[in-house]
Amino acid sequence: MDRLTAWRRFLPAGVLLPILLAAAGCARKPGSVEMKRDDRAGVLRILVSGREALAFRYGPDVDLPHFWPMNSPSGRNMLVEHPRPYPHHRAFWFADTVRLGTGREASTYMAYISGRKLGEDGFGPPFRDHVRHTAFARLETLGSRARIDESLVWEMDGRVPVLDETRRMVIHALGQGEYLMDLVFTLTASHGDVLFVSDDVHYAWPYLRLEAAFSGENGGTITADDGRTGEKATTMQPALWIDYSNTVDGATEGVAMFQWPDGRAHRWLTREYGTFGPRRPDELSGRPFTLKKGESISQRVGVLVHRGNVETGRVAGRYARFVANTGR
Repeated sequence: MDRLTAWRRFLPAGVLLPILLAAAGCARKPGSVEMKRDDRAGVLRILVSGREALAFRYGPDVDLPHFWPMNSPSGRNMLVEHPRPYPHHRAFWFADTVRLGTGREASTYMAYISGRKLGEDGFGPPFRDHVRHTAFARLETLGSRARIDESLVWEMDGRVPVLDETRRMVIHALGQGEYLMDLVFTLTASHGDVLFVSDDVHYAWPYLRLEAAFSGENGGTITADDGRTGEKATTMQPALWIDYSNTVDGATEGVAMFQWPDGRAHRWLTREYGTFGPRRPDELSGRPFTLKKGESISQRVGVLVHRGNVETGRVAGRYARFVANTGR
């Protein structure tokens, strides 16, 4: 029996859920989640137990909305927003390369470098290819949980719409500064047939780009759900989750990304320099496919920011809880 089948069989096994909740450390007080919205700055700050955990950047001057920073339980930023030599990486982001009808290819993955050159400092608006935030349909907090519903549009050449996008983001405080984001994003071909043309590497579904201090090049460890470690053993291999942990300034912390078990195997890109994220299923990754007008494609992931390494951070047990709590 493969791992995916095993987890799918686990879903109805409600008798195990209390054990898993205890193993995930649910007995301690989870803390509160708050949001602070600043439309002028284009930033939505998410606070866990009174301290900033995440900032979502959606202003009109960004090439594509993204999360930065993302802070560890000890308060250290884990992500880099404009890394070198890949300044188009955007900390925690979603992007692809697509073609609407018979038009040109529009690459939101490379949106940053489609902008106006600003000397040696990089690029700025206007961006030839762009993801634009249009509205927050819901911003609500309830104790240890917050929910964000957002609508966006993928554009090219000055607000020519290519794809519509919706996101549902639920942030759960877990206690001791740890937190989990349950995220679903959906792309809809509202404006005509859309051809996806990216190879199996250059799209973010999503990607995280870690600060160098957390990377494998500086002692961090990439671990897959079956115990494989390191880039060579995990990149372009199927997994249900990948964890990236390291000890920085005496604090061992990490971040894991969870792939929702949708019945199909998903390979992952991993890099020792600090990037990782899931791929689409093989038939939709690394080869062109068309989203017909009116059709949608969706992805669900979890992002767990935890204390300790993959074992002491109880990543496997928390993945089990993520899967079991299907109502979130």
